[in-house]
Amino acid sequence: MAISTIIPKVDALAKVTGHALYPGDMTPDNLLHAKVLFSGQPHARMVSMDISQAEKVPGVVAIFTAKDVPVNEYGLMIFDQPVLVGLGSRKANCDISLWEGDQIAFIVAETEEAAAAARDLIQVEWEPLPVIDNPFTALKDETILHRLHGSNIRQKYQIRKGDIEAGFAAADIIIESTYQLPMQEHVYLQPEAGLGYIDEEGRVTVVVAGQWIHEDQGQIAHALDLTLDRVRVIYPAIGGAFGGREDMSVQIVLALAALRLHERGIHRPIRIIWSREESIIGHHKRHQGTIYAKWGATSDGRLTAVKAEVILDAGAYNYTSNKVLGNTHLTVAGPYEIANAWIDSYAVYTNNPPGGAFRGFGAPQGAFVAENQMNKLAYALGIDPVEIRQRNMVREGSEAIVQTIMPAGVSLPEVVEACAAAANWDQLAVSSGPFNSVKTLRTNPAMLRRGRGFACAFKNIGYSFGFPERCEATLELRGAAEIEQIILYHAGADVGQGAHTAFKQMAAAAVGVPVEKVTVVASDTATSGDSGSSSASRMTWMAGNAIRGAAAIALQAWQNEERPARGHYRYTPPRTTPLDPQTGRATPNFAYGYVAEAVELTVDIETGHIHVDRVVCADDVGKIINPQMIEGQVEGAVVQAHGYAITEHLQVKNGHILNPRLSTYLMPGIMDIPTRVESVLVEHPDPLGPWGARGMAEMPFIPYAPAVAAALHDATGIWFEEIPLTPARVIAKLREHGLGH
Repeated sequence: MAISTIIPKVDALAKVTGHALYPGDMTPDNLLHAKVLFSGQPHARMVSMDISQAEKVPGVVAIFTAKDVPVNEYGLMIFDQPVLVGLGSRKANCDISLWEGDQIAFIVAETEEAAAAARDLIQVEWEPLPVIDNPFTALKDETILHRLHGSNIRQKYQIRKGDIEAGFAAADIIIESTYQLPMQEHVYLQPEAGLGYIDEEGRVTVVVAGQWIHEDQGQIAHALDLTLDRVRVIYPAIGGAFGGREDMSVQIVLALAALRLHERGIHRPIRIIWSREESIIGHHKRHQGTIYAKWGATSDGRLTAVKAEVILDAGAYNYTSNKVLGNTHLTVAGPYEIANAWIDSYAVYTNNPPGGAFRGFGAPQGAFVAENQMNKLAYALGIDPVEIRQRNMVREGSEAIVQTIMPAGVSLPEVVEACAAAANWDQLAVSSGPFNSVKTLRTNPAMLRRGRGFACAFKNIGYSFGFPERCEATLELRGAAEIEQIILYHAGADVGQGAHTAFKQMAAAAVGVPVEKVTVVASDTATSGDSGSSSASRMTWMAGNAIRGAAAIALQAWQNEERPARGHYRYTPPRTTPLDPQTGRATPNFAYGYVAEAVELTVDIETGHIHVDRVVCADDVGKIINPQMIEGQVEGAVVQAHGYAITEHLQVKNGHILNPRLSTYLMPGIMDIPTRVESVLVEHPDPLGPWGARGMAEMPFIPYAPAVAAALHDATGIWFEEIPLTPARVIAKLREHGLGH
C-alpha cells in the first residue's frame, strides 16, 4: 500500500550525508557575490545617497539602487512596498523608509568581502520622521504611514450575530480579559540565500528557498516589467519556512542584478547569503497583538455571548496581514456554537517589523484568547474543562460564527474525546511522582508545583475569503506493456515537511504501482504548473486531489495506448466568499482541521522557570499518508509553540529589533523542550480530501500556549494573560499574588 505507510523521505539520504544543495551551497563557475544594505531607519525620508566611494572598492562590479528598478513595488497581497527604498524611482513615496529592514542598495562584487566593504562605505542622509511603534497610537491616524491608503488601519473586519445585549443579559457569569500576544521569529535553519543568473533560454532565473514558485515568479516579473515567460524560479533544498518565506527577501534584487549585468554584457551568476542577524532583521514576524474579550455563559456552562476587539500590529507593510487578521477574527471566538457575537478586528500599520505568515496564521492568537476564556469559565463555574467544551463545541451541521454551516466532516468531538482519553483526563489531578524528568529545575522540591491544562482549536485548510484556490499536477506514465516509471511534475515546495515524499506516495496510490516507480520533478516554474503555496495546511490536501485527477487522465491515455501517457489536471475546490463588511457573514473556508492538547507541567515558584513534562496532542489527519512524517510534524509544532509560549521574547523598541541574534533570542534547546510528546492520530475522513486526508501541520501549534497557561493556573491559581511566560514575567506575577519568596 503506497499510503498509510512509512517510507523514507525522498531527500533524507542527501540531507544526512550533506549532499543536498541549499541555495547558499551553490557555487557555479565565475560566481559573483552580493550584499544588501538595509535602511536601519524605522521611519525616515532619504535626502541623499552617495555610492561613489563604494564603487571605488576593488572588486566591486555594480551597485543597484531604487532608480534601477523598473516598477519599484511588490507585495504578496497588495503592492505597498518598494523593492529598494531610495531616490530616482518612478513610484511615489519610494524615498521613505517605513521599516529598519527596508533594502536600499544591492552591491555586487568579486568577493563577499569586497561587497561588504562597499556596502559600509555607502553614505546616506536621512530626514527623520515620527516613529509609530504602537498600534494604538497608529489608530489615531495623526501620522499616516501609507499616504495612498489614507489610514493606518490596513484592514477591518466585524461580526454582528444575534443580539449581543440579550446574550449578556442571559448570562449567569461574564468573564472579561485583555490578552497580550508577542511577535515571534521564524528562525528557520537556513537563512535567506539565493542565486541569480540568465539561463540557456534567456530567462531571468532565481534559485532560492521559498514557498510558492509561481508567486515569486509573478512578483519578480511585475517589479522588473517582464512577461512571465522571461522569469524562471527554482527551489532546491529548503531549510525550513513556517510562513517566513511566503514573502520576498532576495528574489527580486537577485533577478534585477542578473538582468542588469546581462544587459551590460556581464554573463555571470550572482549569489547572496544573509547572516542570521540580517535574516532576523530582514523578514517579517508573527503578528503581535492586543485582544480584549468578554464572554458570557449560563451556570451550566452554555455560552450566551462573545464580544471581542482584536488589534494586530501589521508593521510597516501589509504582507499577509489582511489574511492573518481574518483567521484571528474567525478563531477568537473558538470552535464553539455561539448565538450572539460582536467582534471588531483591526490590522494596523506601524513602523515595527512587518507581521506576516507564521505557522497557524493568526489562529494561535485567536485560540490563546478563546481557550483562556473557556478555561476561566470552566474554573469559575466548577465545570471540568473538557466537559464545558463538549457542551459548546461545533459539530456536524453547526452554524459557525460567520452565520453559515461548517463544512462537512466536523470531527472536533472525536478529537477532544481522543485527547482526553489518552491524557487520562478523568483522573482528579496531574500524575504524581518524583521529578526525575525535570532537567532544568535544579531547586528546592518544596518550591515545585504541578498542573495540567487543556485546549482545543480548529483552523482552515486552504485559502480563505474568496482567494482563488487551485493546484496543478502533471503525470507521465512510461513503459511498454506495463507501467515501468511514473514522472510527477509538481511545483509544490518541500520546506522540510516531507511534501515531495507524500506526493510520491499519493502518485503511486493513484496509479496503482509501487512507490519505487515514481520520480518527482518539483519546484521549477519551467516544468510545472501553479501549485499554490506550501502554507495554509493545504499542500497534501490540494496536491493529492490534483495528482488523482492527473492520474485518471494519464491512465485513460495509457489505455488508449499512448506512450508515454500524459495527464495534466488543475484541481479547484469549492469556492469561498469574503466576509460581509457589516455582518461578517461568509463561507470563509471549504475545509478545516481539528486538534486538542493536554499539557502537564512543573513550575518553580521560587525562580519562575517552567518545565513541560508531558504533552498529549490529538489531531484529525483524515487519512494517514505517512505516519512518521505526521508524528514529526506534531513534535516539531509543539516545540515551536513551546518557544512561542515560554522562551522566545523578541524585543522591539522604537521600531528597532533589540535582540537580532540567537544568543539573546532564546529558542528552546534540547533541555528546555517537553519531556514527552504523545501523538494521537485520529482518522475521520474529510469528505473532499484525497483518500479522506486533511492538512494538519499547523494544528498542533495552535492550542499549545493556552493549554500551558491553563496548566500554570492549575499549578499556581493565577491566570496569565501575556506570553511568553519567561521566568521574569512568571515570577513578577507570582510575587504580585503573594506566591513564592
